Amino acid sequence: MEINLGKLPFGLDFHPSSNLVAAGLISGDLHLYRYGPDTQPQRLFAAHGHEESCRSVKFADSGRVLLTASADCSILAVDVDTGAVIARLEDAHEAAINRLVTLTETTVSSGDDEGCIKVWDTRQRTCCNSFNAHEEYISDMTFVSSSMQLLGTSGDGTLSVCNLRRNKVQSRSEFSEDELLSIVTMKNGRKVVCGTQTGALLLYSWGHFKDCSDRFLGHPMSVDTLLKVDEDTLISGSEDGVIRLVGILPNRIIHPIAEHSEYPIEGLGFSFDRKFLGSISHDQMLKLWDMHELLEPQKNASNHDNEEMDLDGLRGRPANVGQASNTAAADDFFADL
Repeated sequence: MEINLGKLPFGLDFHPSSNLVAAGLISGDLHLYRYGPDTQPQRLFAAHGHEESCRSVKFADSGRVLLTASADCSILAVDVDTGAVIARLEDAHEAAINRLVTLTETTVSSGDDEGCIKVWDTRQRTCCNSFNAHEEYISDMTFVSSSMQLLGTSGDGTLSVCNLRRNKVQSRSEFSEDELLSIVTMKNGRKVVCGTQTGALLLYSWGHFKDCSDRFLGHPMSVDTLLKVDEDTLISGSEDGVIRLVGILPNRIIHPIAEHSEYPIEGLGFSFDRKFLGSISHDQMLKLWDMHELLEPQKNASNHDNEEMDLDGLRGRPANVGQASNTAAADDFFADL
């Protein structure tokens, strides 16, 4: 399925329990769509939330509220049912806000262009924690609930670990000589994987964040976004517009699974039931890929190590588009799984 957003999207998020997907646009608009396996996506509302670009969007409060963060330094809360504005935090940061991440049912975190990370109580609408963790923009964040630690990556080439209980930056890596753009935790929390501007994946061992323990090459261009599949595999979105399935320890690019376009992948996300993979790019499209088609193994697979050959069968084919030919090609990729 394809949704023409009309403007460049920066943010993407799926509802935690319903067939809803939201996108934040460069125009400052917020779009909400309902999708289904056999129907075309329907736009439920389009709200003009910000005067500058809407860079991140997240569902909160069990999916009842949509939060957006903008280059105008504000955070907006919108009612999912009506599209009405519930609250707006003007000047939530002193610099443009680049990332939002949901921590708990009532807390979210935001990161700005000057390296500041804040934690917010969504019910009290107050700031709980503030960390001057980096010198440049916050590119991505992930939350480890078991230890109440928030990990962040930055354009300054470092990884930070913020302890929410102690309200301090607990650890910060050495300069990696590369911009860190994306982050996920793997191997049951023992490894942290970061995507970089040059295309390398940096692996950090938990508790040893000063320097990476492994450097995994293979992506030809920057790794702009990472999405965890399970403890051993992840999905990467790259500047070349290709979405890949990647194995961690052993490190290998298992295969490209789709090509969104020739433009950089801005965001990836799973639907609540993991039946769909969502991707956004500079082509102004939100594409929903059928995960069953992408990941179902086929016994008679061949050429599963030839990336260039398989890419020809994947170009621009989201769910319900070119199903018959795409299924066989995609199935071939994962026969060895």
